[in-house]
Amino acid sequence: MSIKKYVKWGDPDMELLLSRIMRYGIVIASVIVIIGCITFLEAHGKDVPQYSHFTGEPPEFTNVWRIISSLSSTSGRGLIEFGLLVLIAIPVLRVAFSIGSFIAEKDKTYVIITSLVFILLLFSLFGQQ
Repeated sequence: MSIKKYVKWGDPDMELLLSRIMRYGIVIASVIVIIGCITFLEAHGKDVPQYSHFTGEPPEFTNVWRIISSLSSTSGRGLIEFGLLVLIAIPVLRVAFSIGSFIAEKDKTYVIITSLVFILLLFSLFGQQ
């Protein structure tokens, strides 16, 4: 019986993984947005817009957690916002995988820089009230 030796992942493997994550993530986000658009148009497609009074963004779409909780609404707008949130999360996920890649390569400088970028991205997503 032969035991396979540990195969070390290299840059080409990580790039292939990241490209697949980005490709499939964009497809998934697009499908979510399209389903949300269809649902929204079914519910509000014949509504007459009121241009005489400006209404800003509803409070349920101003925070990541509120967007996720708005998925229970049947208007479709929550799905559209969630699809856009998934689209925003794809590059953030890429940065997270890059940190793992730099840790595997034992490149401390890039681990620190990429970790700071990751923290800033997370703060921009979740740090707002």
